[in-house]
Amino acid sequence: MADPETPATNQGPVTISSSSSERAPIIYFDGASCFGHHNGAIQIELAANLLMPVGAAVRVDVVQTAHLRCSVAAALALREALDKALAMYQQGQKQPVAEEIPAVKN
Repeated sequence: MADPETPATNQGPVTISSSSSERAPIIYFDGASCFGHHNGAIQIELAANLLMPVGAAVRVDVVQTAHLRCSVAAALALREALDKALAMYQQGQKQPVAEEIPAVKN
């Protein structure tokens, strides 16, 4: 039996059904409010901040946006995808800044 904590290295090509792409929800979150595990499933609660006007002030309410549940192998795959996406982002931040064109030429 395969180790559930080790993702399979040679899974072959994966085809994602085109009929599911447009129906998948977009989940936005500002952070993970809590996490744990139960019966072998990883549990992560995702939360977002809501700005609520209160007179002249603003109150920040935190609401749950998703209850993420997955296997250990899926959690490892998600972590790998996040690490790779963050590396791509950091690489883009290292790009040289284009020289500004002055508004008035001498």
